Amino acid sequence: MGKMRALVTLLIVARLRFAHQEVIDDILDSLSKGVNFFEQQSRNMNLDGVTGYVILQAQLQEAMKSQTNSDSLNFSQRSIAMSLVKKLDRSLALAVASLQEMDPKYYKEFEPVLSASFWSLPREWISTDPSLTYASPRSVECYDEQLGDKCMTLLLGTWKDNGTPCIVTKACRDTMTRFGCPHYSLSHQLLYFMIGTMKGCTRMLKGEVRLSQVNITVEHYQRIFCSNMMKSNQEISIKGITEQTQDIFIENILLCGLAGFSDFYKATWLQHILAWQDKKLGCFGKDEDDSQMFEEYLDAVHKRVKRREKTLKDGCSSHTTGVAMSALGGYLNFYLSEQDTTKRPLV
Repeated sequence: MGKMRALVTLLIVARLRFAHQEVIDDILDSLSKGVNFFEQQSRNMNLDGVTGYVILQAQLQEAMKSQTNSDSLNFSQRSIAMSLVKKLDRSLALAVASLQEMDPKYYKEFEPVLSASFWSLPREWISTDPSLTYASPRSVECYDEQLGDKCMTLLLGTWKDNGTPCIVTKACRDTMTRFGCPHYSLSHQLLYFMIGTMKGCTRMLKGEVRLSQVNITVEHYQRIFCSNMMKSNQEISIKGITEQTQDIFIENILLCGLAGFSDFYKATWLQHILAWQDKKLGCFGKDEDDSQMFEEYLDAVHKRVKRREKTLKDGCSSHTTGVAMSALGGYLNFYLSEQDTTKRPLV
């Protein structure tokens, strides 16, 4: 009886492992198409799009590093991943040089995030908490992109030559800790805390005087934001994902996955992302009917100036393509960690 139970267990494990390998194959196939697109368009991508590929590079490097302690990738998958890392090395060098040439001031302000070594990946997994969702979130964005950029540069120390990093003004703290914000405001609040954490800004909340929030830690803010981003994604899924909601849907998965929230890596959401890729070009955010309208929509919801969103060859979105590539890189490392017994997600 014991031998039979052991055999059944082995068969179940083998079946799950085979299913995981198939999913990893699908992810690597999608990443290959997206990296090939980047090779062709690296000089035309905007900073947001390039940053997505920088994060992907960090994720692929982590995937390769994890192979020294496990056999999660087979020989063919490992070869593909190594090839993608080499291609990205070349393409990112061209893309970063092009960004520096096209907009030197903006490039200088965000230069630190254009290095794969800046981005730290999850070492353990946590989950969102539905009890932390806002009872009545705002219906309109409450985030000002110009102020947001300034707040990011104050953390990075790029607000002036040889600027002091980890500066948090009252305006920045009030904006980045405001509750009830929706969509892109919410994701940028999370990004602010993630960048501060990766930069090593350990006292970001020093000076908080609101009694209602005085004991909330950086980690708790991140859990509040991602719990609400989870609610947003679930609502988008129920209503039916449209071309206009694809971008924020994927951005939420990218950022909260990167922050360590494993429940964003849903298999059904992965299938959505894979299906949205243009199989011929390898890009995302393509609107064949009216690509200009889609670009204007992103400009409006992001409150971005034109340099921050860019429609590429055949109507592809620079922002959505970069975000989707790094979200898929997150899925890759999540599935690899599931197979590595030393990195199992926390229940």
